[in-house]
Amino acid sequence: MVLDSEAHAIFSNLDTVTLKKRLQRAFSSQLPIRSDTETHLASALRETLHRPGSMVRAELAYRVGVGYGVAAERAEQMAIAIEYFHTASLLFDDLPAMDNAHQRRGLPCVHRSYGEGAAMLAALALINRAYGLLWRSVSELPGKVQGELLAYFELHLGLEGLLNGQSEDLHYARLDANRQSAHRVALGKTVSLIRLSLVMPALLGRASQRETQLLDRLAIVWGLAYQALDDLKDVLHAPGSAAKTAARDAHLGRPNIALAIGIPEAFVRVEQLMHYGDCTIASLIRKRESLIFLRGVRQQFEHEIDRLSPSQLARAV
Repeated sequence: MVLDSEAHAIFSNLDTVTLKKRLQRAFSSQLPIRSDTETHLASALRETLHRPGSMVRAELAYRVGVGYGVAAERAEQMAIAIEYFHTASLLFDDLPAMDNAHQRRGLPCVHRSYGEGAAMLAALALINRAYGLLWRSVSELPGKVQGELLAYFELHLGLEGLLNGQSEDLHYARLDANRQSAHRVALGKTVSLIRLSLVMPALLGRASQRETQLLDRLAIVWGLAYQALDDLKDVLHAPGSAAKTAARDAHLGRPNIALAIGIPEAFVRVEQLMHYGDCTIASLIRKRESLIFLRGVRQQFEHEIDRLSPSQLARAV
């Protein structure tokens, strides 16, 4: 499908580096902190907003939205909303009651610097702002379409998505550690946000049912592959070598596909998922030329594999 002139102009002139900088600025500025905000909460929020991470979910959401003709401002609002939800989930995930992590993005976790209460309130502030941005992004749509979009959002953030996945993650030690149980947790905890990043902006741009089905399929295989790579990093990286606390899954009894089926088998699993994803991307590009950027995103998975320690991989395999 040929891009309309406005979308084509935006896509042609917006390289990855420029887009990332734009989204990082938006991430840091879309949640204003009042001067009278309590010191601990304000500090926790400032630190969180000024280390945004990879922004891969926001970039996906923005590019998909613009690719479907969504205005840049609305695409950005939805992208930052999704990134705020993701960041809030990390603040909760790092807490002592959850993963009890010490490090995130190369620095001490927010709760270790400003207290658990400040970390939880900062997460709630991000969630509150995310809903506001989400509402703005869909406000110009017909009421029926708004309802469908918000219902989709609630589905994948709520008890059938992220929240249930997180709870299963916390109580995984009670389950049989196998491929199926690790797969189920990843579907809730990881795939849910990738689904929002790929499918929600397409729905905002009134994509066809077939295209949304393909994007949903891609979200599943990419989300599972992403989680498998994250699990491999947890197993293969020595503590202190990664930007977040490593070697935690075995200690805490958390789902980890590499621990469940073995390291070599986990790499095979990633390759299988990448193959399924490549077939899906090809189908999507045939229907929507603007989604060609997905091939570049796919290459990031290869970079993640390459970043794993060669010496550790050799010993493991």
